[in-house]
Parts: sequence; C-alpha cells; structure tokens
Amino acid sequence: MLTLGILAHVDAGKTSLTERLLHATGAIDELGSVDDGSTQTDTLALERQRGITIRSAVACFAIGDVTVNLIDTPGHPDFIAEVERVLSVLDGAVLVISAVEGVQPQTRILMRVLRRLRIPTLIFVNKIDRVGAKDDVDGYAQRLDATLVRMATFHNGVIEPANGIEALAERDDELLAAFVDGRPAPPERVRAALKAQTQQCEAHPVFFGSAITGAGVDDLLRGIAELLPTDSGDPHGQARGAVFKVERDPAGRRLAYVRMFEGALGVRETVNGRTVTGIDVFGEGPRAHVRAGQIAKVSGLGDVRVGDAIGEPRVSAERNFAPPTLEAVVVPVKDGDAGVLYAALVQLAEQDPLINLRRDREITVSLFGEVQKEVIQATLAADYGVEVTFRETTTVHIEQIVGVGESCEVIATAPNPFLATVGLRVEPAPPGSGVTYRLEVELGSMPYAFVRAVEETVRETLRQGLYGWAVPDCVVTMTHSGYWARQSHAHGTFDKSMSSTAGDFRNLTPLVLMDALRQAGTRVCEPMHRFRLDVPAEALAAVMPVLGRLGATPHDTSRRGPAYIVEGLIPAARIHDLGRELPALTRGEGDLDSTFDHYQPVRGVAPERPRWDHNPLNRKEYLLHIQRRV
Repeated sequence: MLTLGILAHVDAGKTSLTERLLHATGAIDELGSVDDGSTQTDTLALERQRGITIRSAVACFAIGDVTVNLIDTPGHPDFIAEVERVLSVLDGAVLVISAVEGVQPQTRILMRVLRRLRIPTLIFVNKIDRVGAKDDVDGYAQRLDATLVRMATFHNGVIEPANGIEALAERDDELLAAFVDGRPAPPERVRAALKAQTQQCEAHPVFFGSAITGAGVDDLLRGIAELLPTDSGDPHGQARGAVFKVERDPAGRRLAYVRMFEGALGVRETVNGRTVTGIDVFGEGPRAHVRAGQIAKVSGLGDVRVGDAIGEPRVSAERNFAPPTLEAVVVPVKDGDAGVLYAALVQLAEQDPLINLRRDREITVSLFGEVQKEVIQATLAADYGVEVTFRETTTVHIEQIVGVGESCEVIATAPNPFLATVGLRVEPAPPGSGVTYRLEVELGSMPYAFVRAVEETVRETLRQGLYGWAVPDCVVTMTHSGYWARQSHAHGTFDKSMSSTAGDFRNLTPLVLMDALRQAGTRVCEPMHRFRLDVPAEALAAVMPVLGRLGATPHDTSRRGPAYIVEGLIPAARIHDLGRELPALTRGEGDLDSTFDHYQPVRGVAPERPRWDHNPLNRKEYLLHIQRRV
C-alpha cells in the first residue's frame, strides 16, 4: 500500500495529472477535464465551476502489485489548511511544477515542508507541450534549495531518458569514483542509489511530461511504484490511525476520512466512546474492517474532528504552515438568518478547523485570503441557502506576556462570590510553544472535574488577552485550590446551596486569570512575512521606495543575471498591497514569494479587538452577566 499526495501551486496541472494517472492505470474509463468540470476528484459544484481544488479528495488505483491511495490537494494558498491535514498521512508525494511558469511561490513553500517532514518526493514537470515550456532543472534545484536528479530531458515536447548519476554521486562514493573516472556505473547500482536517496529524502527524481497528452506519465508511474516507500503497517498490531478530513453525507451525518497505520478498525467497534456504524474503504467499497495501509470513510464517530487519532497518536500535532493571519465579520443579508448562518459555519468549521469561528454580537471567521472568503460566501449560498456579505478583512494580531503575574481568590472571602478557591500564576513562554498548564497543588486535593474545569476555562479565556487578542504562548500554573463539599444536617439531608460545583470554578477562573495577566502585562504583536522579490534590474530603483513605504525591511539584495533578488521582512497586513503594486512597477516581470515568519511587537499605539466574552477585565460588568445568565 502507498498513500500518495499530489501537491502543486495553483494551475500547475495537479488535478489533470491525477485524472491522467487514474486513466492510465485503468481506474477510470474516460478522462475528465478541469475546464469541463468533469474530473474524478473535484466533486464539489464550486470546484467544477471555478476549476480549482478546494477540498482534498481520495482516489485509488494499482501499479502492478502496489495499491495507491492518491490524495489530490488544493493548490491555492488560501486552502493550505487542507494540505496541512493531508501531510500527516502521506508515505510519499509528487510535487507538480509547470514547465511554463516554473517554480512558483507555493511550490517553494510545499517543498520546504515536504523536506522538513522527510516525505519522499518526486518532481513532475508538467505542460511540456505548451508554448514557452522550459527544461530548467538547475534553476528548479536552486529555487527549491534541493538536490534534483534528472530522469529525462525534453526538447520541442520530445522526452529523452537521462542518467542523473552526477547528482547521485554527491552522496555515493562508488558512483562518484565512476563519474570522475568516466566509467559507466552499472544500471542496477545507479537505480539502487536513486531509490535509497529518494526514500531518505536526500534527492528528488525529476520527470517531464504532459497531463493533457499523457506524455511521460508511464515513466512517472514506474517511478512512483519503484522509488517511493510502501507502508502497509502491521495488520495484526494495535489499531492506530488518523482522521485527516471530515464531511457530511446527504443525511447530515458526519463521515471521517481515516488512514490506518497499524492494525484494523471494524464496524461496531468503539472509538473514543463512539461506535463505528459503517466503513467504506477506498478502492473496495463497504467493508467490515479498514486495515493498516488503507483509507476509508468511517461513520458513527459522532463529533469527531480533523486531527483526531484512532488509538495511540502516531504523528505530531505540530503545525507545518502558518496560521491564518486575517479575519472578517460575516453578516447575513437577511436579519433573521443569523442563527442559520452560525449553524452553517459550525459545519464548515468541522471541515476546516482553522476557520476559528467566533460568535458574540457578530460572527467572525479566520481566513488565509480573499479567495477563501469568496468560496465561503458561495458555499453558504449554494449549500445552506444563506446570503452573506463580509466586512473589511483585518489582520489578526496576538499578545505576548511580558512578565510574571499571580492572583488568587479564596472561597467565602470577599470579594469572591463563588464557592471556589483559585490561584493562578502566568509566565511567558517561547513563541510557538503553546499554552502549558501546570499544577502546584496536589491532584487529589479536590475532585478532578473541578481541576479540569479550571484548565479548560484557562485555555478558553486566553483566546482574549488584555487587548482582545489571543495569548497563544504562556505557562499557567494553578497555585491554590479549594472547594466546599456537601454539608450533612442532623436529619440526614444535604445543603446543596453550600456545595461547590464545576460552574463555580468556571465562573471564577476568568477573573483570577485576567487579574494575573494584568499584573504580568502583555504586548500586542503583528504577523511578519519573509518575502523574496525577483525583479528586473531596471525596476529595482522603483521597487525599493515602495518597500520602505509599506514598512518592509530588506535584508539582502543580490544580482542574479538580468535580475535582482531582494529578501527581507514585511508586515503581513501589507503583503497584499505589495502584490498589487508589483506588476506595474516591474512591467509584469516581478515575482513575489512570501511566507509567515514570526510575530513582532507593534510600534506605536497597540490595536485592540472588541471583546466577545463577558469581559472579566471589568469585574462589575462580568458579574452582572454571570448573575443574569444564572
């Protein structure tokens, strides 16, 4: 079994290649077309209408005795979250590059992550039949910062086999000696080195072809079967798998896409307290079990979410791409549609957790870009009958803790109105480390339900700091705890009004935590992107002042042939402005590549975001809300 991902920059021909692979292996009888909206994997009406992949899709085919589960992923950067989820279940990947456009911004981002995760990757240079197609393996290698092994050359659309021994010899002494001496190395020795270096992610074979005409596809299929690692896992081991996609069937029931790594999962088995009611294995149909190496749609898992593990987690939950740095308020066109809108967005958030839905007086969603906003708008109208508009897209900031703060409120001691004692200390943590919750009280000092209530409330409360932005990185320590148990009277009854509940701890925790946060202090930080500009030499003088006006900081400028490469940092809020101005500044010849790099403290007045909670920073207002709710 081989689980294979097809990845690319948008419009490189990724879905057309998927279609060609399915046809060449006999999995489908007729070729579909992206332009006609008839491809096997773009099944959403919106995908067919727009000609882009929005949701990942799974198909199955065989190459000899290798069964391939192929996952077609979106290429547009606004849907990078879909790619994020797929990476965790891949055995190997094919990265598609257009022979006309070459290495594009998303291509570079994908390759960096594939190499960091050590996912063996083949390169397929597509569209060699198009006018302007170039054979530029050396340029690809430079742009991707990777060792590429040429498997062929092409000229005027004609592909000729090639021997990539020179690239392989860099890591193989025997091949290096043969290359230096001018001796031909045995073909089987070259093939063995190619396979080993590919599977160790040290080298990446490059194939040429055309998904439209089918040229070079047979060579790619042989490369997939011979060079990428198969992984069926132990079918008799303990069941381990991962959920990488969630959708709903026509009846509204959740379906989880599960990749099994070890063992098997069967119908009527219990997973996280839920009973499996159905299994549909890709390539086989409804079955009683899904086994190691297979992918299936599994029903009956209730509120399952993307990223949930089946059995012991096999992969890290570490984020591979930057989080969304934009957000926008969603407004229903009809006033009475607010409830339906929220319910619809809850379902969309099941499929894409990074939407990060929030609701108070208004409904806000996190975004990667404007195209994603358009797709959400069209999906709500087509699938849920809700017409919406969006307010202006704004940049998402975060808050970083500056110092250490501590606060405590004791049961039955003014001004604490709740039957709970909670003491918390907050401290800064390294960027990207997340929220760490610790106990300085004994775990058995009070019921576990109360301890859990405090931790859950801490994590929820930290979604809004002193300025209304999330506090993603900190250490929170519970320093004090206390509760009242039910008091028995002489006649044997209990006084429930004098007994602590989990609600007491949930209500008190935000007051204590925000007081500690106020003592520690926070600073608001904005997302910064690392950019790379490729501009004609004559346009450099016009580009540099614009970078200054947009708040960018160039760190390195170097000449490369007739062009200059400019690298540096720019606020995420201005990257779209730079993209809009670049074509006019460079007569359409400029190339911009950017990716999230880090958060940087905002200069000047810190922006604030309106709160959607009961505002524990204002004790009087908060208690009024709580009492009214109770």
